[in-house]
Amino acid sequence: MIFRFTFSCEEGDPAFRRVFEADSDATFLELHEAILKSVGYPDDQMTSFFLCNEDWEKGQEVTLVEMDKNFEYDNMVMSDTRLSDLIEEQGQRLIYVFDPMFERYFFGSLKEIKAGTMNGVECVESKGKAPKQLKSEDPLAAVGGKGGNDDFMFDDEFKDEYDLGDIDAEGFQDLSFDDGTMF
Repeated sequence: MIFRFTFSCEEGDPAFRRVFEADSDATFLELHEAILKSVGYPDDQMTSFFLCNEDWEKGQEVTLVEMDKNFEYDNMVMSDTRLSDLIEEQGQRLIYVFDPMFERYFFGSLKEIKAGTMNGVECVESKGKAPKQLKSEDPLAAVGGKGGNDDFMFDDEFKDEYDLGDIDAEGFQDLSFDDGTMF
């Protein structure tokens, strides 16, 4: 069988979309590698796939490397897990976590199951520009530091109550928790 997956993202270019065709016996690792290649990301993050229900709630995780045992689900590794082991019906939803630090991901859906076979996974449609793989945020930018983005962390209520110009970002550099006095 050949699976046809469509992946999109809620951030960045609204036209972003990638469509993949995969042999049902291909592994999640092959799908992972095809996704990275299609968006130009390096393979240096602890990415994961999650099967999802119709409300995009995470279920079974398929990790890049073996992790600690989760009591709710078996630990599944991309290189050892075939797509057909978990994907059974058209409409199956999954997410691909490409930025684990900030929980950013592509939304995927199995759009079609066709008769036939093929080798591995292939990107058959590529539209739009992928978002940057890693979100880089400078925490000092929130307090008027070198980043200069005063809207980073504070909501309007905070801004109304305090003048962000009065917060000295450099004054926070001396904080140390090494002496154990905080806890």
